[in-house]
Amino acid sequence: MNGAKKTHIVYEVNLNFNIAQKYLEMLKEKELIRHENGIFITTDKGKVFQEMAKELKL
Repeated sequence: MNGAKKTHIVYEVNLNFNIAQKYLEMLKEKELIRHENGIFITTDKGKVFQEMAKELKL
């Protein structure tokens, strides 16, 4: 939510770097995150999606 570097994301979610890259690209394409100054930040649209996913327990 507050932004994170790719390395932090990869370690936090315990994914292979290449797989994480594919997910990050997909999230950017869907406008759920944006990339600024080396940091990935959740967009407003992404925050709405995240809340919906929590409610559905995804």
